[in-house]
Amino acid sequence: MGLGKQAKTLNKGQVEAMLAYLSKTRYPERNRLIFLLSVKAGLRAKEIARLTWWMTNDSTGGIGQVLCLQDSASKGKSGRMIPLNTEVRSALIEYRKKVMGFAGPYVVSTERGLSTSPQAIVNMFQSWYRHLGFMGCSSHSGRRTFITGAARKISAVGGSLRDVQILAGHSNLRTTQRYIEQNGDAQRKVVEQL
Repeated sequence: MGLGKQAKTLNKGQVEAMLAYLSKTRYPERNRLIFLLSVKAGLRAKEIARLTWWMTNDSTGGIGQVLCLQDSASKGKSGRMIPLNTEVRSALIEYRKKVMGFAGPYVVSTERGLSTSPQAIVNMFQSWYRHLGFMGCSSHSGRRTFITGAARKISAVGGSLRDVQILAGHSNLRTTQRYIEQNGDAQRKVVEQL
């Protein structure tokens, strides 16, 4: 995605508004999970569509603490281990209970099949953002929000941008840097601390 056409990041109020909206949709558990996989795990639309239950499981078959995203589900060779945010893990557990007995190998399914396409995920995000009037947002907005948030907080937990790069599944740190939203207020504050 070029620098001039990047999807907008979401603020906390927009994330909350989206979650409230999705709770009233026809498939609230599934839709909430799709959104959380984007905004709290940084998954691409393709990765959400291709995520299998096996990739979410621990050694006992329950929902684990980490997503083991395989290359086959990701872009190129960007498979990776993503520690699960508590909210995402809870959504996976809740959704699994809801679809138990009806689920195929893929986490996200539709009325028409046991899997879905990346384009269907993109279309869902487009519809949701349009409904809420979030201009400039796309299926990549959650991913950019995740990467920006991780970049802003990573040094507080002893990490670096390299850790964010690994979480994002980017082969080049420059790609990760393009995803990070700048913050003029933070720039002013850090300069004052020097």
